[in-house]
Amino acid sequence: MELREAIEAYARHLRIERGYSPQTVRAYRSDLAALAAFAEARQVRTSGDLTLDLYRDWLWRASQDGLAKATLARRSATVRGFSAWLVRSEAEASDPAARLRAPKADKTLPRVLTRQQMDGILGALETAAGEGEPGALRDVAVIELLYAAGVRVSELTGLDVDDLDLDRLTIRVVGKGAKERTVPFGVPARRAVLAYLDRGRPALAVPGSGPALFLGARGRRLGTRAVYELVARLLSGVPGGGPAGPHALRHTAATHLLDGGADLRAVQELLGHASLGTTQIYTHVSAERLKESYRLAHPRA
Repeated sequence: MELREAIEAYARHLRIERGYSPQTVRAYRSDLAALAAFAEARQVRTSGDLTLDLYRDWLWRASQDGLAKATLARRSATVRGFSAWLVRSEAEASDPAARLRAPKADKTLPRVLTRQQMDGILGALETAAGEGEPGALRDVAVIELLYAAGVRVSELTGLDVDDLDLDRLTIRVVGKGAKERTVPFGVPARRAVLAYLDRGRPALAVPGSGPALFLGARGRRLGTRAVYELVARLLSGVPGGGPAGPHALRHTAATHLLDGGADLRAVQELLGHASLGTTQIYTHVSAERLKESYRLAHPRA
């Protein structure tokens, strides 16, 4: 099969049969497009001509170009999945990527904000929304829900108005693999969402806005990039290293729940993690925060 044709077929498989989100499919396609460009430069244009040596050369070149270990690990996983699918779909007879290995990603703890930092961010947003500007009312509701419910940014932007249950304080989200779950949120988030629905969304809506809960400046569904930009702006003045995207608020929500005594499995369910091991990183974050508090506070530390 022609290589780029195979890549598009695999992307359709991920989207339709596996139910992956558009963002995830885009990431897979990007990795495989880089593979295709590398292969074509070596006169390899069909999926049947892909070899283990070519895969290894591709990853080695990426490492020489300075790509992070996490990126190399993701690329390795991408091509292993692609190669295995070629065999399952009977497009190819062998799976040369089955023995492909990549460097293990460095284990780094996610960025987590303190409660005081979150209070400062939310307080500033509430002050900005005090005059009733529609965008400011929306921004408060967006950040409150990201933090209160610990949802992914794609889950947040995919919300429709009917996904809210303001009486039960829950939202219905569709996560990875098209898995649906119900997530609770708190009274401050409810208050912010109500203010947005009452005075923000009607002002932003235009004919054809549809059922989307959060709307952008042009009245269409708010995009993930706009949320990234909002969170990055809010975190730019907050001390601390690490990524400054919406996932930092998800990390923060999970860690604060565990700090407050929540059960690990309950946090796993709230976050929509398929594996408990994914959630366990937040126990390490809590332990590191405890050790730091001990170091700063105990006279014999």
